[in-house]
Order: sequence, then C-alpha cells, then structure tokens
Amino acid sequence: MVRTPLTPEERERGERLGRLLREARGPRSMNEVATVAGLSAETLRKIETGRAPTPAFFTVAALAEALGLSLDEVLTRCSPLPA
Repeated sequence: MVRTPLTPEERERGERLGRLLREARGPRSMNEVATVAGLSAETLRKIETGRAPTPAFFTVAALAEALGLSLDEVLTRCSPLPA
C-alpha cells in the first residue's frame, strides 16, 4: 500500500505534537515514558522528532495519559495556528 504524501499542515502539526511531548516529558527518559504509555522508545522518538507526524489516536491518548496531558490540551496545542 502506498501512502499519500503528507501536506505541509500535517507535517507542521506533527512537529507541534513532537515539541509538546518533549516539553511534557521534561527530564524523564524516553524509555520511562514509552513504557508507561505501552509503546516502544523508538515509536516515541519518531513522534517527538516528526518522523511519525500522524500517530494513531490511541497512541496519542496513551502518551497524553502517561504525561499528564488532557486530550483537549493536545488538540489545542497541536491545532493549526490562526492565519
């Protein structure tokens, strides 16, 4: 299956999500947060660096819970900026 290319907006939203997760993770290690969220550290690394800019909803939900973020906050912080 061939994936359609991401739009610039999707890539930008992925970058915002990555920044939010890095900020929320603070001094905790990727391994620690990934384990709490039930993910691999490599998956978290890809999301934080923007290499996986469109993670599944349940992946984002698990990370938000592990980091003490509400899904509303994730949505607000990752939504496109007003023009």
